[in-house]
Amino acid sequence: MAKAIPRTCSRRNVLIGSRKSARRLPKGVIHVQASFHNTIVTVTDVRGRVGRVVSWSSVGTCGFKGPRRKTPLAAQTAVANAIRTVVDQGMQRAEVMIKGPGPGRDAALRAIRRSGIRLTFVRDVTLMPHNGCRPPKKRGM
Repeated sequence: MAKAIPRTCSRRNVLIGSRKSARRLPKGVIHVQASFHNTIVTVTDVRGRVGRVVSWSSVGTCGFKGPRRKTPLAAQTAVANAIRTVVDQGMQRAEVMIKGPGPGRDAALRAIRRSGIRLTFVRDVTLMPHNGCRPPKKRGM
């Protein structure tokens, strides 16, 4: 096969496609999803779109397996993993969106505060039913 020729921009002979590592990110959104058995942390840009994920981590990728996955220590480790790469890119301020009832939500927020990133606001975006679905009928015996 032929060797791929790197594309260059016509202005200043800059390589295209190597922008992701050099991109500076002063502000972003940290999404924490804490279920009863897992905690997933995703860092996105200011618009918060899923396609613009800068960094992510979960308790399972940090090496926790089985019953240790639901502990607050595991959630702290996942947050520290996700934020480490973002701080290297220059993030100083962040918004935090927390979703779910799990045991890792408070520990995750504590780890974000300890990381040195200034928080503009913390919002709880847990889904709440407004009277929800109709329950099943009574059991006839």
